Amino acid sequence: MKRPLCTLIVLVIATASASAAEKDEVKPNRLTPKEIADGWILLFDGETTFGWKIDGEAKVENGVLVLGGLKAAKAETTTAFDGMNAALEVETSWEGTTPPSLMLPGEKTPLKLDDSSRGKFVPQKVKSEGLPRAGRIRQQFFEVPAGTRLLLRNVKYRPLGLKPIFNGKDLSGWREIPGRRSKFTVTEKGELNVKDGNGDLQTEGQWADFILQLEVIVGGKHLNSGVFFRCLPGQFWSGYESQIRNQWRGDDRSRPVDYGTGGIYNRQPARRVVSTDREWFTKTIIARGNHIAVWVNGYQVSDFTDTRPANNNARRGTKLDKGPISLQGHDPTTDLSFRNIRIAELARQGQGK
Repeated sequence: MKRPLCTLIVLVIATASASAAEKDEVKPNRLTPKEIADGWILLFDGETTFGWKIDGEAKVENGVLVLGGLKAAKAETTTAFDGMNAALEVETSWEGTTPPSLMLPGEKTPLKLDDSSRGKFVPQKVKSEGLPRAGRIRQQFFEVPAGTRLLLRNVKYRPLGLKPIFNGKDLSGWREIPGRRSKFTVTEKGELNVKDGNGDLQTEGQWADFILQLEVIVGGKHLNSGVFFRCLPGQFWSGYESQIRNQWRGDDRSRPVDYGTGGIYNRQPARRVVSTDREWFTKTIIARGNHIAVWVNGYQVSDFTDTRPANNNARRGTKLDKGPISLQGHDPTTDLSFRNIRIAELARQGQGK
Protein backbone atom coordinates (compact mmCIF):
# COMPACT_ATOMS: atom_id res chain seq x y z
CA MET A 1 0.00 0.00 0.00
CA LYS A 2 1.36 3.40 -1.01
CA ARG A 3 1.27 6.26 1.44
CA PRO A 4 0.29 9.74 0.24
CA LEU A 5 3.25 12.05 -0.31
CA CYS A 6 2.00 14.53 2.29
CA THR A 7 1.96 11.75 4.92
CA LEU A 8 5.56 10.83 4.11
CA ILE A 9 6.61 14.48 4.39
CA VAL A 10 4.91 14.74 7.79
CA LEU A 11 6.66 11.56 8.95
CA VAL A 12 10.05 12.84 7.78
CA ILE A 13 9.53 16.18 9.53
CA ALA A 14 8.36 14.46 12.72
CA THR A 15 11.36 12.09 12.69
CA ALA A 16 13.77 14.96 12.08
CA SER A 17 12.20 16.97 14.89
CA ALA A 18 12.45 14.02 17.26
CA SER A 19 16.13 13.50 16.34
CA ALA A 20 16.84 17.18 16.89
CA ALA A 21 15.08 17.07 20.25
CA GLU A 22 17.10 14.03 21.30
CA LYS A 23 20.29 15.75 20.17
CA ASP A 24 19.44 18.92 22.10
CA GLU A 25 18.43 17.01 25.23
CA VAL A 26 21.05 17.45 27.93
CA LYS A 27 21.55 14.58 30.33
CA PRO A 28 21.85 15.35 34.05
CA ASN A 29 25.35 16.17 35.29
CA ARG A 30 26.57 17.07 31.83
CA LEU A 31 27.50 20.40 30.29
CA THR A 32 26.59 21.63 26.84
CA PRO A 33 29.36 22.82 24.50
CA LYS A 34 28.18 26.39 25.10
CA GLU A 35 28.35 25.99 28.88
CA ILE A 36 31.88 24.60 28.57
CA ALA A 37 32.91 27.53 26.36
CA ASP A 38 31.31 29.93 28.86
CA GLY A 39 33.46 28.53 31.67
CA TRP A 40 31.02 26.37 33.65
CA ILE A 41 32.45 23.47 35.64
CA LEU A 42 30.67 20.54 37.27
CA LEU A 43 31.11 20.08 41.00
CA PHE A 44 29.39 16.67 40.97
CA ASP A 45 30.06 14.15 38.19
CA GLY A 46 26.91 12.07 38.73
CA GLU A 47 28.88 8.92 39.52
CA THR A 48 31.22 9.52 42.46
CA THR A 49 31.91 11.91 45.32
CA PHE A 50 35.25 12.91 43.81
CA GLY A 51 36.01 16.50 44.83
CA TRP A 52 33.78 16.33 47.92
CA LYS A 53 34.26 15.81 51.64
CA ILE A 54 31.14 14.40 53.23
CA ASP A 55 30.38 13.80 56.90
CA GLY A 56 27.41 11.60 57.71
CA GLU A 57 25.05 9.54 55.59
CA ALA A 58 25.52 9.85 51.81
CA LYS A 59 25.40 7.83 48.60
CA VAL A 60 25.35 8.26 44.82
CA GLU A 61 22.30 6.68 43.21
CA ASN A 62 21.06 6.94 39.60
CA GLY A 63 23.08 10.08 38.92
CA VAL A 64 21.95 11.77 42.13
CA LEU A 65 23.97 12.65 45.23
CA VAL A 66 21.78 11.71 48.21
CA LEU A 67 22.70 13.32 51.53
CA GLY A 68 21.19 12.49 54.89
CA GLY A 69 18.47 10.10 55.98
CA LEU A 70 18.25 8.78 59.52
CA LYS A 71 21.44 10.65 60.34
CA ALA A 72 22.50 14.22 59.58
CA ALA A 73 25.00 15.01 56.83
CA LYS A 74 27.28 17.84 55.75
CA ALA A 75 28.87 18.11 52.33
CA GLU A 76 31.59 20.46 51.17
CA THR A 77 33.80 20.67 48.12
CA THR A 78 37.50 20.00 48.58
CA THR A 79 38.10 23.12 46.50
CA ALA A 80 37.42 26.36 48.36
CA PHE A 81 35.26 28.82 46.42
CA ASP A 82 34.22 32.37 47.16
CA GLY A 83 31.08 34.18 46.07
CA MET A 84 32.70 37.14 44.38
CA ASN A 85 31.90 37.21 40.67
CA ALA A 86 30.44 33.73 40.51
CA ALA A 87 27.31 31.88 39.53
CA LEU A 88 26.07 28.67 41.13
CA GLU A 89 23.38 26.37 39.80
CA VAL A 90 22.07 23.18 41.36
CA GLU A 91 18.91 21.12 41.09
CA THR A 92 17.62 20.10 44.51
CA SER A 93 14.90 17.90 45.90
CA TRP A 94 14.33 17.02 49.54
CA GLU A 95 12.25 14.74 51.71
CA GLY A 96 11.51 15.16 55.41
CA THR A 97 10.23 17.76 57.85
CA THR A 98 13.10 20.25 58.10
CA PRO A 99 14.40 21.99 54.94
CA PRO A 100 18.16 21.53 54.29
CA SER A 101 20.52 24.51 54.04
CA LEU A 102 22.49 25.59 50.98
CA MET A 103 25.62 27.52 51.95
CA LEU A 104 26.66 29.78 49.10
CA PRO A 105 30.39 30.25 48.54
CA GLY A 106 31.66 33.26 50.46
CA GLU A 107 28.39 33.96 52.25
CA LYS A 108 27.77 33.90 56.02
CA THR A 109 24.05 33.13 56.03
CA PRO A 110 22.76 29.84 54.57
CA LEU A 111 19.87 29.70 52.14
CA LYS A 112 16.98 27.56 53.37
CA LEU A 113 15.31 25.52 50.64
CA ASP A 114 11.54 26.04 50.54
CA ASP A 115 8.69 23.62 49.93
CA SER A 116 8.86 24.08 46.15
CA SER A 117 11.59 21.44 45.96
CA ARG A 118 10.00 18.99 48.38
CA GLY A 119 9.71 15.72 46.49
CA LYS A 120 10.70 17.07 43.07
CA PHE A 121 13.79 18.56 41.45
CA VAL A 122 13.81 22.35 41.27
CA PRO A 123 16.66 24.46 39.85
CA GLN A 124 18.35 26.82 42.32
CA LYS A 125 20.23 29.59 40.53
CA VAL A 126 22.33 32.18 42.30
CA LYS A 127 24.50 34.88 40.79
CA SER A 128 26.63 36.73 43.28
CA GLU A 129 28.53 39.10 41.01
CA GLY A 130 29.63 42.19 42.92
CA LEU A 131 28.83 40.89 46.40
CA PRO A 132 31.49 41.76 48.99
CA ARG A 133 33.76 39.00 50.15
CA ALA A 134 32.86 37.53 53.49
CA GLY A 135 36.40 37.58 54.90
CA ARG A 136 36.75 33.83 54.73
CA ILE A 137 36.18 31.32 52.01
CA ARG A 138 33.36 28.86 52.51
CA GLN A 139 33.58 25.25 51.42
CA GLN A 140 30.46 23.87 53.08
CA PHE A 141 27.64 23.82 50.56
CA PHE A 142 24.94 21.68 52.15
CA GLU A 143 23.79 20.86 55.67
CA VAL A 144 21.09 18.23 56.11
CA PRO A 145 19.44 17.57 59.51
CA ALA A 146 18.65 14.06 60.72
CA GLY A 147 15.38 12.75 59.34
CA THR A 148 15.79 14.66 56.06
CA ARG A 149 17.20 13.59 52.70
CA LEU A 150 18.62 16.06 50.19
CA LEU A 151 18.94 14.99 46.56
CA LEU A 152 21.36 16.87 44.29
CA ARG A 153 22.24 16.85 40.63
CA ASN A 154 23.59 19.34 38.08
CA VAL A 155 25.78 21.13 40.63
CA LYS A 156 27.56 23.73 38.49
CA TYR A 157 29.83 26.66 39.22
CA ARG A 158 30.92 29.44 36.89
CA PRO A 159 33.57 32.02 37.78
CA LEU A 160 32.76 35.46 36.40
CA GLY A 161 34.97 38.48 35.83
CA LEU A 162 38.03 36.61 34.59
CA LYS A 163 40.44 38.94 32.79
CA PRO A 164 42.26 38.03 29.57
CA ILE A 165 46.04 37.69 29.73
CA PHE A 166 46.45 37.08 25.98
CA ASN A 167 45.15 39.76 23.61
CA GLY A 168 44.94 37.60 20.46
CA LYS A 169 47.12 40.05 18.51
CA ASP A 170 50.67 39.75 19.81
CA LEU A 171 52.68 38.44 22.77
CA SER A 172 52.38 41.59 24.86
CA GLY A 173 52.49 40.63 28.54
CA TRP A 174 54.48 37.47 27.83
CA ARG A 175 58.21 36.74 27.85
CA GLU A 176 59.98 33.85 26.17
CA ILE A 177 62.79 32.09 28.02
CA PRO A 178 65.77 32.75 25.69
CA GLY A 179 68.02 30.16 24.13
CA ARG A 180 65.32 27.58 23.43
CA ARG A 181 64.00 26.03 20.21
CA SER A 182 60.24 26.53 20.53
CA LYS A 183 58.59 29.09 18.25
CA PHE A 184 55.72 31.04 19.85
CA THR A 185 53.58 32.99 17.39
CA VAL A 186 50.11 34.53 17.10
CA THR A 187 48.15 33.17 14.15
CA GLU A 188 45.78 35.05 11.83
CA LYS A 189 42.91 33.51 13.82
CA GLY A 190 44.20 35.16 17.00
CA GLU A 191 45.52 31.97 18.57
CA LEU A 192 48.80 31.55 20.43
CA ASN A 193 50.65 28.74 18.69
CA VAL A 194 53.76 26.88 19.81
CA LYS A 195 55.81 24.62 17.55
CA ASP A 196 59.03 22.74 18.12
CA GLY A 197 60.76 22.49 21.48
CA ASN A 198 61.84 22.62 24.05
CA GLY A 199 60.68 26.08 25.10
CA ASP A 200 58.90 28.16 27.74
CA LEU A 201 56.70 31.27 27.44
CA GLN A 202 55.94 33.07 30.71
CA THR A 203 53.53 35.82 31.66
CA GLU A 204 54.92 39.06 33.00
CA GLY A 205 52.16 39.03 35.63
CA GLN A 206 52.32 36.79 38.68
CA TRP A 207 49.62 35.05 40.74
CA ALA A 208 49.51 32.90 43.86
CA ASP A 209 45.85 31.88 44.25
CA PHE A 210 43.74 32.05 41.10
CA ILE A 211 41.23 30.57 38.68
CA LEU A 212 42.73 30.12 35.22
CA GLN A 213 40.69 29.12 32.18
CA LEU A 214 41.99 28.60 28.67
CA GLU A 215 41.15 26.73 25.49
CA VAL A 216 43.67 24.34 23.94
CA ILE A 217 43.95 22.29 20.78
CA VAL A 218 46.63 19.67 20.14
CA GLY A 219 47.64 19.59 16.48
CA GLY A 220 49.06 16.06 16.39
CA LYS A 221 48.76 12.62 17.95
CA HIS A 222 49.61 12.25 21.65
CA LEU A 223 51.71 15.41 21.76
CA ASN A 224 53.12 16.61 25.06
CA SER A 225 52.82 20.08 26.60
CA GLY A 226 51.73 21.71 29.83
CA VAL A 227 50.53 24.79 31.66
CA PHE A 228 52.88 25.84 34.46
CA PHE A 229 51.98 28.14 37.36
CA ARG A 230 53.66 29.68 40.42
CA CYS A 231 56.80 29.59 38.31
CA LEU A 232 60.13 31.19 39.07
CA PRO A 233 60.40 34.29 36.82
CA GLY A 234 62.87 33.73 34.01
CA GLN A 235 63.59 30.13 34.97
CA PHE A 236 62.93 27.30 32.53
CA TRP A 237 60.13 24.82 33.26
CA SER A 238 59.64 25.79 36.89
CA GLY A 239 56.46 25.69 38.98
CA TYR A 240 53.58 23.25 39.14
CA GLU A 241 52.60 21.72 35.81
CA SER A 242 49.10 20.88 34.65
CA GLN A 243 49.87 18.29 32.00
CA ILE A 244 48.60 18.25 28.42
CA ARG A 245 48.70 14.80 26.84
CA ASN A 246 45.61 13.23 25.29
CA GLN A 247 46.69 9.61 25.53
CA TRP A 248 45.42 6.61 27.48
CA ARG A 249 46.11 2.90 27.66
CA GLY A 250 44.03 0.71 25.37
CA ASP A 251 40.41 1.82 25.23
CA ASP A 252 40.34 2.96 28.85
CA ARG A 253 40.42 6.73 29.29
CA SER A 254 40.74 6.23 33.05
CA ARG A 255 44.31 4.95 32.48
CA PRO A 256 46.24 8.04 31.35
CA VAL A 257 49.67 7.91 29.78
CA ASP A 258 52.25 10.23 31.37
CA TYR A 259 49.72 11.69 33.86
CA GLY A 260 47.22 12.65 31.13
CA THR A 261 45.67 16.02 30.35
CA GLY A 262 44.75 17.79 33.57
CA GLY A 263 47.00 15.66 35.75
CA ILE A 264 49.49 17.40 38.04
CA TYR A 265 52.75 16.28 36.50
CA ASN A 266 54.91 14.13 38.80
CA ARG A 267 52.27 14.50 41.54
CA GLN A 268 48.84 13.12 40.56
CA PRO A 269 47.58 11.57 37.30
CA ALA A 270 44.29 12.66 35.80
CA ARG A 271 41.55 10.25 36.80
CA ARG A 272 40.25 10.35 33.23
CA VAL A 273 41.52 11.73 29.92
CA VAL A 274 38.54 13.78 28.77
CA SER A 275 40.06 15.68 25.85
CA THR A 276 40.91 14.39 22.38
CA ASP A 277 43.64 15.38 19.93
CA ARG A 278 42.74 17.90 17.20
CA GLU A 279 39.64 19.06 19.13
CA TRP A 280 39.44 22.26 21.18
CA PHE A 281 39.01 21.70 24.90
CA THR A 282 38.68 24.02 27.89
CA LYS A 283 40.92 23.63 30.92
CA THR A 284 40.15 25.20 34.31
CA ILE A 285 42.84 25.34 37.01
CA ILE A 286 42.01 26.49 40.54
CA ALA A 287 44.96 26.96 42.89
CA ARG A 288 44.40 28.09 46.45
CA GLY A 289 47.01 27.54 49.13
CA ASN A 290 48.39 24.01 48.89
CA HIS A 291 45.30 22.70 47.07
CA ILE A 292 45.10 22.42 43.27
CA ALA A 293 42.15 21.18 41.22
CA VAL A 294 41.77 20.88 37.44
CA TRP A 295 38.72 20.47 35.21
CA VAL A 296 38.80 19.54 31.51
CA ASN A 297 35.65 20.45 29.58
CA GLY A 298 34.02 21.04 32.95
CA TYR A 299 34.81 17.58 34.33
CA GLN A 300 37.11 17.44 37.36
CA VAL A 301 40.14 15.29 36.63
CA SER A 302 42.50 16.10 39.51
CA ASP A 303 42.20 17.06 43.17
CA PHE A 304 45.65 17.48 44.70
CA THR A 305 46.83 18.71 48.08
CA ASP A 306 50.57 19.33 48.32
CA THR A 307 51.83 18.11 51.70
CA ARG A 308 55.56 18.38 50.94
CA PRO A 309 57.78 20.73 52.97
CA ALA A 310 57.77 24.36 51.82
CA ASN A 311 60.15 25.35 49.03
CA ASN A 312 60.46 28.36 46.72
CA ASN A 313 60.50 25.93 43.76
CA ALA A 314 57.36 23.84 43.23
CA ARG A 315 59.47 21.14 41.64
CA ARG A 316 61.08 20.53 45.04
CA GLY A 317 58.35 21.28 47.58
CA THR A 318 55.15 23.15 48.39
CA LYS A 319 55.20 26.61 46.84
CA LEU A 320 52.49 29.00 47.99
CA ASP A 321 53.77 32.36 46.76
CA LYS A 322 52.99 33.95 43.47
CA GLY A 323 54.71 33.31 40.18
CA PRO A 324 54.11 33.58 36.42
CA ILE A 325 51.90 31.34 34.30
CA SER A 326 53.81 29.63 31.49
CA LEU A 327 53.10 27.54 28.39
CA GLN A 328 55.39 24.69 27.42
CA GLY A 329 56.92 23.71 24.13
CA HIS A 330 58.03 20.16 24.86
CA ASP A 331 59.96 18.71 21.92
CA PRO A 332 60.39 18.87 18.11
CA THR A 333 56.91 17.36 17.56
CA THR A 334 55.14 20.12 19.53
CA ASP A 335 52.24 21.80 17.72
CA LEU A 336 49.58 23.30 19.99
CA SER A 337 47.42 26.42 20.01
CA PHE A 338 45.86 28.34 22.89
CA ARG A 339 43.08 30.93 22.99
CA ASN A 340 40.76 32.70 25.47
CA ILE A 341 43.40 32.64 28.19
CA ARG A 342 41.85 34.38 31.19
CA ILE A 343 42.45 34.53 34.93
CA ALA A 344 40.95 35.81 38.20
CA GLU A 345 42.98 36.33 41.34
CA LEU A 346 41.55 34.74 44.49
CA ALA A 347 41.87 35.70 48.12
CA ARG A 348 43.96 33.32 50.21
CA GLN A 349 41.73 31.23 52.47
CA GLY A 350 41.37 32.96 55.82
CA GLN A 351 41.95 36.40 54.28
CA GLY A 352 39.53 38.98 52.92
CA LYS A 353 40.12 40.98 49.82
